[in-house]
Amino acid sequence: MSKMKKTLNRVLTKFEQLKAPPNADCGVEETLRTDHFQVSKTVRYGFPYEPTSVAFDPVQHLLAVGTKSGSLRILGRPGVDINCSHGPDVAVIQILFLINEGALVTVCSDDSIHLWNFRQKRPEIVHTLKFQRERITYCHLPFQSKWLYVGTERGNVHIANIETFTLSGYVINWNKAIELSRKTHPGPVISLTDCPVDPNKLLIGFETGTIVLWDLKSKTAECRFNLPEALRSVSWHHEGKQFMCSHTDGSLTTYNIKQPQKPVSVMMPHAQMGKDGKLNPCKPITKVEWKSVKNGEPLIIFSGGMSYDRAGRTPSITVMNGKSTTALEMEHNIVDFVVLCETPWQNDFQEPYAIVVLLQYDLVVVDLTSPNYPCFENPYPMDIHESPVTACQYYANCPPDLIPAFYSVGSSRQKRTGFSEKSWPINGGVWGTSTCSYPEIFITGHADGSIKFWDASSVTLQVLYKLKTAKIFEKPKKREDSRNENRDSVGGDNQKNGGDSLDPDPLAVYLIHLCTESRILCFAGATHLVLCKFSKQELNVEVQSLEFSIIYHDILDDMESPDIDNHYRPCLGVVGQIQSGSRESYSSNASDHSSKNEMWTAVKVRSGSRKYSAGYVPDLVCVLQWLDSKEAGEGKEHPGNITFISMNSSYGLLAFGNESGLAIVDYVQKTCLLNLGTPDLYGSMDPYNRGPRSPRNKRFFPTDGSGTEDGARSPTNDQINGVCISPTCSKPRRPPPPELRRSKPNRRLQKAQSAASIEEPSNGGGSFSGGVFLKPENCDRNDTSSFSRSRSSSMSSLDNVSKEAIQSLVFSDSYTGKTDNFTCPCLWVGTSLGSVIVIVLNLPPPGQQRLDQPVIVSPSGTMFRLKGAILTMSFLDCNGVLIPSVSEQWRDRENKEKEKQAHRQNTVNQKPKISPTSSTEYNGDKQFVVICSEKQARVISLPSQQCPYKTRITESSFVVRADVVTLRDSVCLACYIANGRIMAFSLPSLKPLLDIDFLPLNDVRIARTFCFSSNGHASYLCSATEIQKITFSADMSDNLNEMLGELFKPCETPEPPKQGFFKNWFSAGHSQLDREELFGESSGKGPRGLATKLQGKGSMQYVQNQASSGTSEVARAHKNFIERGEKLGELGERSEMMREHAENFASDSRALMLKYKNKKWYQW
Repeated sequence: MSKMKKTLNRVLTKFEQLKAPPNADCGVEETLRTDHFQVSKTVRYGFPYEPTSVAFDPVQHLLAVGTKSGSLRILGRPGVDINCSHGPDVAVIQILFLINEGALVTVCSDDSIHLWNFRQKRPEIVHTLKFQRERITYCHLPFQSKWLYVGTERGNVHIANIETFTLSGYVINWNKAIELSRKTHPGPVISLTDCPVDPNKLLIGFETGTIVLWDLKSKTAECRFNLPEALRSVSWHHEGKQFMCSHTDGSLTTYNIKQPQKPVSVMMPHAQMGKDGKLNPCKPITKVEWKSVKNGEPLIIFSGGMSYDRAGRTPSITVMNGKSTTALEMEHNIVDFVVLCETPWQNDFQEPYAIVVLLQYDLVVVDLTSPNYPCFENPYPMDIHESPVTACQYYANCPPDLIPAFYSVGSSRQKRTGFSEKSWPINGGVWGTSTCSYPEIFITGHADGSIKFWDASSVTLQVLYKLKTAKIFEKPKKREDSRNENRDSVGGDNQKNGGDSLDPDPLAVYLIHLCTESRILCFAGATHLVLCKFSKQELNVEVQSLEFSIIYHDILDDMESPDIDNHYRPCLGVVGQIQSGSRESYSSNASDHSSKNEMWTAVKVRSGSRKYSAGYVPDLVCVLQWLDSKEAGEGKEHPGNITFISMNSSYGLLAFGNESGLAIVDYVQKTCLLNLGTPDLYGSMDPYNRGPRSPRNKRFFPTDGSGTEDGARSPTNDQINGVCISPTCSKPRRPPPPELRRSKPNRRLQKAQSAASIEEPSNGGGSFSGGVFLKPENCDRNDTSSFSRSRSSSMSSLDNVSKEAIQSLVFSDSYTGKTDNFTCPCLWVGTSLGSVIVIVLNLPPPGQQRLDQPVIVSPSGTMFRLKGAILTMSFLDCNGVLIPSVSEQWRDRENKEKEKQAHRQNTVNQKPKISPTSSTEYNGDKQFVVICSEKQARVISLPSQQCPYKTRITESSFVVRADVVTLRDSVCLACYIANGRIMAFSLPSLKPLLDIDFLPLNDVRIARTFCFSSNGHASYLCSATEIQKITFSADMSDNLNEMLGELFKPCETPEPPKQGFFKNWFSAGHSQLDREELFGESSGKGPRGLATKLQGKGSMQYVQNQASSGTSEVARAHKNFIERGEKLGELGERSEMMREHAENFASDSRALMLKYKNKKWYQW
């Protein structure tokens, strides 16, 4: 069956090629080649998601963070940030630095130990030791030692050589470590640490509370400590005579190695006396560090141990300095912490100066040398997820003045106090030698409605400006209050229909669109859209709002009025109504039928004038309405999420679509031009049978005698200027005089943009308008990561279609008809069913006329259809150069008269009129439009509307994101496929240039946030807290090593502490231990089958194997080439022999013919 499908596909492809125009060569020179493409991950921004461990190199001043997903993040000074990975589904449970050696060891949850080398720009795994029979629980690597102690779940301690990554024959078995009289297992090893002054002594801590001081040379237990509570961690005093333990009951115990019978001290720092005279129980102390100070009291630093007396007590780090105890409360759960000290030597005064606290969602560094222990201000972009990220947009090669403008308005708000005045302590590494030559900007939208602007031009992400949009709206009501309000509105309990469909984050930003030239920002939530303008001064602004009900409603199903003839089928213009040129905000609650239907919105704009700081100031808000019926059992219906937004600053127009239809807004006049359901955009060209939209009974409400109605309905594209052009209308009618085409000026629901009037039915009845919301089925409005599209590769016109969403919108000056000689402003609309509809925009002349006269919206009659939902549309000129969207330049609100004049000139100059006499025309065409859907891509020449090129992108999968981007002074079509492949096609010929397996779509977050940008850049939200930048440009990939910083820099190791004469005489001093003699070959081979050694990509053996395999492949190819040459030589000899035989046969045949040619019959 599969063979038949493949054969059929090949036949169809060949047939499509035969159907293509004979002159497919457009004469455009394409300069991009396959060697110009290479996909690489560049930089990862944000906080490591789900961190599990942290470690610090005190000499190199580098910090390493491991995560649950197997990522390893190494941080140095701001600008030195490297991310690498162990692989999927492998958590990093412990990190150990080889101090000042440019290497580290990671212990993973799959019982594997990895040695990383970060002396080069890209850290790589050199060796891997995979344990087979025992689970690893804890590891310890002494300073300047190559022998790694490995504790296991069975209670054994193994020793591995980190240079050769082989196990030693020296093993400390748990049954030899504990007392012979003990009858129970001591539990897993949770702590391993050697004595600071005697490396021959190894302190082994077991989970149940047993601690063993093991003598490595004698292979015996010197002493044992039986603790009353379960053990969590152990820390030595620098003199090596005492150690401190933390327990699960919130206590700290101190033991002397000379007195193992009882502890020196027992304390519960945060325990409080209860009413019964007993101490209240406390939480476990997960980790304790005992650090000494030369000129002061030692510091005891631990996490946890707080009392259970009050629920919800915040996590804390406690610092005990002598008699003073300071609890530092944290905002999130504590994962791990590490104390930064001046020296790596454990037998010296450590002199701690900071604490690095790894939280579940943050990284906090505490200054221990300043009063009250303030925190350092974090220079890394760790607060991307301050509010959950719901949208992400990436702009590369933006105007150079954009970043300084954002920084100037954001720097005044970023002054933060209360931080330490000292420099950031994590300052290792060296910056890269090169940076990007053009500015790059990230914009993130968040669940609380805030929008952050980031400078992404370098390795470090820097916040520029934060826009808080919550102050534009009234404070959202709580979920329970909304439910109660909904129940009251219908007269009964209606949680199912109303309350459960409310969005918990009504202000969340899901779509972002920035015009980099005019600096106009447009963003959308689920049911609202805001347009903001940039200003350098504070302004008092009264935000104007428009409310919409974008629905699809079948008029014929609900015409119950006896005034309407049964045979009459109204044109699409009957759905809307004409409204006058008021530019005031309006509310549908003021409609004439408010007594029957009450309109409700998820967000409400604050009324009155308000003061806004410098930056983005709201100019217009568009809100989708919920329909609230007064009938019992009927609740609020969600209007459908906004699916796409687009804006053009030169036209002064804004367009957005949702799951049901399209709206076009003139934000200059603050009025609505078009408000239609998607099926109504087709007019008479609708190729689908529309199924039922809603189970609710739909009703229309007659208007007054003026022929208009106060509802958010607009004239459609089948009736323009009063002339119905739909073929279903009986006859065209003359438009009324202009003075009759304007409604009363005091109407609130008005639209000045369209000059169309509503024709009355032939029986003299009034016009009708109305409808209901399309209620989506099984759609979770609370799921911010929802990602649904039509997955059908083709859609028959006979199929019942109940919903068609708007998936793409593009404003452009293009050709709308086959006979056009000049371009005109248009809006290209792409739908989820693969249709592309072109709408013509008739703009008034610039200047005062643009402010007074309406914009005319009319259908063009042009429609294209592709398989799958439309993802992107772009325009190329006849030379294959990308035509940028026309836009006006940003100007501040100073010298308004000059601004108006400049705007007038700019608007005139920026309308490209492509001359029909271009020397490089393709069959008389001057433009190419590139349309890409989930399944295929097409290049259509305009105005002839021929399709010279098309390609099928995927069969079994679908395209998630696609865009036409610039690369090396040319353009290409870049696509990200759901099966993880990234593809690139040349333009306009659509020849494949790149097809590589890169990133499987295993998270819906990737699909929502993946975006392409200029110069071969792309980005996506790889986790809830991290943004990953990638490039598919070979030039950028080659220059990547120069952009990244160096992690390792040569440093001198601090000298060991000097011991005084009397101290060495009266004490044991720092004894020496020859670990090589003890753990080396003399100890024998390690346990057979316990662990397997694997070679990493950074090892020399791996490189040699790769080189030898490459050499063998070359030798094999050379051998095959020689064999093929020999066979070709034999074939040539045989061919020569056959030729000679053929010549002999021909000569013999000719001689025989001549012999018998002249013989008579009687001579035979």
